[in-house]
Amino acid sequence: MPGTHLLPPNLLKLFAPRPPLPYSRPVDKDIDRITKKNVAGVGLILTQLKEATTEGLLTAGEGDAMEEGEEPAYTHAEECTLSTDKPADDPEAVGDPYKTLFISRLHKGATENDLRREFESYGTIERVRIVRDKKGRSRGYAFIVYERERDMKGPTLPDCLPPN
Repeated sequence: MPGTHLLPPNLLKLFAPRPPLPYSRPVDKDIDRITKKNVAGVGLILTQLKEATTEGLLTAGEGDAMEEGEEPAYTHAEECTLSTDKPADDPEAVGDPYKTLFISRLHKGATENDLRREFESYGTIERVRIVRDKKGRSRGYAFIVYERERDMKGPTLPDCLPPN
């Protein structure tokens, strides 16, 4: 906190960290009767799904599992994990990152025009992009690229203050 070194010692004590709270066992639960919950991630399940689909393809085709030009059938879980979120591979990911504003928690029905209308009051917008999945549905976030970096940062402090 800037300026705290200028305070008198009695006020500096207010900013000093307090000692950690001592641990006390829960009163309502018997520690000897608590059982461990064996919780694991979904990685093992995804590998089992992938193995199951490749086994099914090999037994169905007997030898060559797929013909030339044929695509494998993926389960819903595999289809979700195969989407690429790499900006380097995305041809739509262009613009200066210092002029780009990230918007999250978008409503599924929001459009580029809605975002442009809401955020154009801060400055001139160069580009608006709502990120969509392979089926064209909104993924719930967007990027707004402004022409100038200062526009992206919003109104300055004097603009926020009420007039006297």
